[in-house]
Order: sequence, then C-alpha cells, then structure tokens
Amino acid sequence: MVLSHAASAGSSDDSVHSTFASRYVRASLPRFRMPENSIPKEAAYQIINDELMLDGNPRLNLASFVTTWMEPECNKLMMDSINKNYVDMDEYPVTTELQNRCVNMIAHLFNAPLGETETAVGVGTVGSSEAIMLAGLAFKRRWQNKMKAAGKPCDKPNIVTGANVQVTWEKFARYFEVELKEVKLSEGYYVMDPEKAVEMVDENTICVAAILGSTLNGEFEDVKMLNDLLVKKNEETGWDTPIHVDAASGGFIAPFLYPELEWDFRLPLVKSINVSGHKYGLVYAGIGWCIWRSKEDLPDELIFHINYLGADQPTFTLNFSKGSSQVIAQYYQLIRLGFEVLLIDFVDNCQENAMVLKEGLERTGRFNIVSKDQGVPLVAFSLKDSSRHDEFEISEFLRRFGWIVPAYTMPPDAQHVTVLRVVIREDFSRTFAERLVIDIEKVLHELDALPSRSSGPALQHPNGDTVSEKDLARQREVVSVWKRAVAARKKTQGVC
Repeated sequence: MVLSHAASAGSSDDSVHSTFASRYVRASLPRFRMPENSIPKEAAYQIINDELMLDGNPRLNLASFVTTWMEPECNKLMMDSINKNYVDMDEYPVTTELQNRCVNMIAHLFNAPLGETETAVGVGTVGSSEAIMLAGLAFKRRWQNKMKAAGKPCDKPNIVTGANVQVTWEKFARYFEVELKEVKLSEGYYVMDPEKAVEMVDENTICVAAILGSTLNGEFEDVKMLNDLLVKKNEETGWDTPIHVDAASGGFIAPFLYPELEWDFRLPLVKSINVSGHKYGLVYAGIGWCIWRSKEDLPDELIFHINYLGADQPTFTLNFSKGSSQVIAQYYQLIRLGFEVLLIDFVDNCQENAMVLKEGLERTGRFNIVSKDQGVPLVAFSLKDSSRHDEFEISEFLRRFGWIVPAYTMPPDAQHVTVLRVVIREDFSRTFAERLVIDIEKVLHELDALPSRSSGPALQHPNGDTVSEKDLARQREVVSVWKRAVAARKKTQGVC
C-alpha cells in the first residue's frame, strides 16, 4: 500500500490534460474527484497511457529484484486466468492443485524431510512480505502456547535478526507487538554475526531470522553456524529456539549455484522458509511462498475453515481475495524450465553477467566492491574516494541515461558507508552490463569536471566550455534533495 497525497508538490493544476485524447474529450478531467460524466474508452486509455510514459523503464530499474520479463506463453496464461479469484478453491480446483504442486516442488528443493507419500506444508502468498508475517505468527503462537503450558508470562516475545533485514520484519514486529532485537553491523561485515545473534537470544525469543541473500549486498548469512551455535545454547538452557530463513532473494539461487551449502531444512532448527516467486522465481510481482518443516510447526489454531464458498476450505493467509495468475505463472516457470535450465540458462548466466559488471567497475579503479561472489547475483559498490563527489550524485546522474541505480547508506553500525547496488535479473544481459559500465565512466568524467561539494565552483570544464553557475547550483540542489530523501527513510532496502 502506498499512502496517497491530495496534491503534487508545487502543482496548482487540479485537472488532467491529454493532447491525443482531446479529439474525444474537449474538457479537462478532474485530478482528485470522479468526473461527472463518462468518457470514451479510447480517451481513458490514451490519458492513462500518456501519464504512464513518464514512469521509469522496468528493464532499466536495477534497484528492484522483481521480475520484469516473462515468456509470451506465460503472459497469455496469466491474462487468461486474471479473472479467477484464488480463494474460490471449490470453483477453481485445478488452480488449487497447481498451488499445492508448487508448494511441494519448493519444499523438495529446500530439502524438507518428507516421506514418499507425504505432502508438504506451505502456502502461496502475496510476496515474501505476507509469507514473513505468517511465519512470524506461527512462531509467536507456538512460543505463547509453550510459555502458557509452563505457567510463564507470554507478553514480551522477541525476534533476533541482523540490522540488515528487510523492512517487512520491522512491520511484523510493530504490527504484531514483537520486540525486534537487531545485531548491529560493522564496516566490512554487512550481515548478521551468528555469534552475536545467539548471545542476544533469551527465553522470550520466538525465533532467530537469518537472511539468505541480504538486500544490501546479496550476501548469504551463515545459517549453518547459526544452527550449530543455537543447538548448543538450547542444550545448555533447555530452550528450543528455532530458526526462520528469509530466502526471499536467495531461495531460487542457492539450490542451483551452491547445492552443497547447508542453509535449509537439512539443518534441524530451521522450521520455516520464505521465498519470493516474483524475484528469482521469475514471476511478475505478487507471489511468494512460505514452507514449514512439518505440520507440528504450524499451529492448528491459526488455520481457518470456511464453507460459504461451496466446500470446506482450510486457509492461512492475511489476504483473502487475490488473483490466481501468479500461482499459475509460477507453476509454468517450474515445469517449463526445470532444474537443469534454471541452473545453466538462468542462474549461472545471471552470475556470469554480475562478474562482467564487477570486473568492468574494478577496471575503472574508482570503486570498492562490497558484494560477495557467493550470494545473490548483484553488484554492490562504493567509491574509493568520496571526498569530492559521492554515490548519491552518481545515482542521480545515471538517471539521465535511463538507469535506476539506488544509492543508500548501510544500517547501524555501518551507516557511514554508502553504496550503489545493481541487481542482475534475467533480462539484464552482458550487453547491458557493458553499457552500464560505459555510462558510469561518463558520469565519473562529468563529476570530475564539476566543483567539489566542499569547494567553490570551477567555472570551466577541461575542454574549455563555460559552466553555468545556475546549472551547477541546480545540480547541487537536486543531489541535496535526493540525499535528504534517502536519509529520512529508516530502511533503504528494495521491494520484497
């Protein structure tokens, strides 16, 4: 949900104009009130289409992990099912069956301990945000039941995470009254330290949340070490503190690139995992998955049974009505690509393109690479010398070439570190990577010709052209506004 505002800043025009639609509509449309009369469908389309042209190009939005391209056949399946309400399981039993198949495929991918005839426990969600909420609620309820049975207070639950978690975890903590205990970061180590995390665990900890693919730099947290340390602490204290793995970005990466890496249900304390189908699951925005280790890890009292849609239907969701299209698209991608193609033609290719970009940035001699080779295919980097110009200016200048590359500061205690981040998706080709490096070099050359932020304006470029003082002031103001906007946000991570 995006909070709306009644008027745009600096705008006094409360009507919507359209050049091409004027052949159908002579009067301007009100901007914030429903018009009194209808307009032709052609005019409505043209008016909206004209405004949407001012949006950024999704293919060049390198800030987002979210899928921006799918095959035409999958697009057609989505459009053919766009009028199906996913919750009507009795009316659309095949869609429900496809969801169950996806749950089981993903559970096996995550090495869930299932027998030959045993079905997995999981649910499709509206992105990893809902999946995290559901997993958190399951942990909270299990902890409350255990504390009540022991005659102990259950009014002060907490979750231990790293300060690098996505903002959804903060939302869960605030919405459902759970204390969020964050392990601070440090320069050069931008993920949760397992040892520090286990030290923060107490009897009221409902779970420790580990991140498989940090939004900040793509790095995988050491879930294996966390599991081993927590097993030892549970044995010493008599507690049974579990682990949830937020694999929103890395869940469809690690099984293919790093099959020997232990992070999933192979570890006994991992009780649930979420993954975003709309990231490296290759589906348009609006699909996530939450998988539980076993039925015992999902309390029965959280599951509702309804019968007013035609049959008894168990449901465990925060959302009720939602479209079926993304579930169908997820099933298409899983059976269409299969394990081999996902490994060779997608995941490995993304990783190779990330290396092309990384090597190109290193050749400039101007950047430190903050991301790790093992992790989500992205490149996070920062300036070696930001005394004259900084990462926010690079981000702003790149927008003139169409690229959307976010610049942000790290969370505490590494907030003095600023980075740029490029997410490598399926539609980001080697040509794109090479082109981006060229454009970054152009930006660096332009910035080098501009005055330092802390010095007076130099009025000539190296080529002898005069630089307008007015243009310099405008450019500095743009960068200043951008920096203030970023600094005002408590979390700067991308969309979940």
